[in-house]
Amino acid sequence: MLTAEEKKLITRVWDKVTQKDVFGAEALYRMFITYPQTKTYFPHFDLHHGSDQIRGHGKKVVTALDNAVKCLDNLGQALSELSSLHAYNLRVDPVNFKLLSQCFQVVLAVHLGAEYTPEVHAAFDKFLSAVAAVLAEKYR
Repeated sequence: MLTAEEKKLITRVWDKVTQKDVFGAEALYRMFITYPQTKTYFPHFDLHHGSDQIRGHGKKVVTALDNAVKCLDNLGQALSELSSLHAYNLRVDPVNFKLLSQCFQVVLAVHLGAEYTPEVHAAFDKFLSAVAAVLAEKYR
């Protein structure tokens, strides 16, 4: 459960992320490089850096995260459809949500620099873990 202070911190930092779709694409690309087994869910994608498919899916990822940031008090409802899609239709192994979360943290750290304080890291880790948990709920 996120504290009121963590929610403020997440919202404040998220508002500073101006090129969210770039962050999403970079996080996906990092995930594919760092965890090559994740590529199996994207056999039809051009997985080269900057490809239209990676940029397009990265935009979907950050749109979902943007929605989650706006609904911090009700992540379950905000991500319910996405959870169902990944569990029932796409059948993505839920461990991949955690892998993408880790890559997203790296992207935040690289782009935010000194603003990515230990407090921001801890808050986003908690937030992204909560998002991953909600996305994995339909698997149970």
